[in-house]
Amino acid sequence: MTSVSPARPPAQEPQGSIACVGLGMTLGSHLSPLARSHIQQSDVVFAALSDAIVERWLEHMHPDVRSLQPYYGDGKSKSRAATYREWVEVMMAEVRAGKRVCAVFYGHPGVFAWSPHEVIRVARAEGFHAHMEPGISAEDCLYADLGIDPGRFGCQHYEASQLLFYETPINPGACLVLWQVGLVGDRSMKRFSTGPEYRQVLVDVLSRDYPPDHEVIIYRGATLPIEQPRIRHVPLRDLPATDVSAEETVVLLPASPLRANLALRDRLAELDRAMS
Repeated sequence: MTSVSPARPPAQEPQGSIACVGLGMTLGSHLSPLARSHIQQSDVVFAALSDAIVERWLEHMHPDVRSLQPYYGDGKSKSRAATYREWVEVMMAEVRAGKRVCAVFYGHPGVFAWSPHEVIRVARAEGFHAHMEPGISAEDCLYADLGIDPGRFGCQHYEASQLLFYETPINPGACLVLWQVGLVGDRSMKRFSTGPEYRQVLVDVLSRDYPPDHEVIIYRGATLPIEQPRIRHVPLRDLPATDVSAEETVVLLPASPLRANLALRDRLAELDRAMS
């Protein structure tokens, strides 16, 4: 995605600032005290959140909350890339006007989110103070809800289309987490979902390393306190025929055991003996 060109820095010390904060995944439960402070002490709040209910909740915390959702197009003529560039420009307009701006994103503002990284880059290039405050991400919830410890076997994360667009290595001895499978194969950045034919291409790629009956976990974390995580299990061969939304994440647990590296173990044993 093309970067937004910074404007010429002003001659005097800039007064505006921006903080991109994470709201977490579950409404009201994941907001940190520091993120809350950034929201309440700002002059204007921009919001890119999971649904209108969360936006209404945020409006109780600040009198000037501006939703970024209306900048999305209908998915036919306007790409998401254009929308995200507009987000950067509208936020920077307030920063350049000397405002203390807070941009609130669901989950973690730096995970699968281009605009927060870009607006911070542009703001800093123009001499403004910019900060990113982390939030609880979908990945954090996934580990908790599925009982996965990424340190046990290792864990690899890919945006699903990356496996189709690039020659991306997969380690079937580690956990594999695939994001945005519901959009897999979309090259236009205008669609909000792709069909079973696209998921079949993904399965064809995965079948090089996993048997067709290998279990696939389809996961969606809870976004409201009254909700429970949605967890489904299907064999890999059935993934094309299974509806997967853009909010759901696909997980494949290890298909093969870790293989001992005997040569390196012997080398380390020699070091241990030398150090004793």
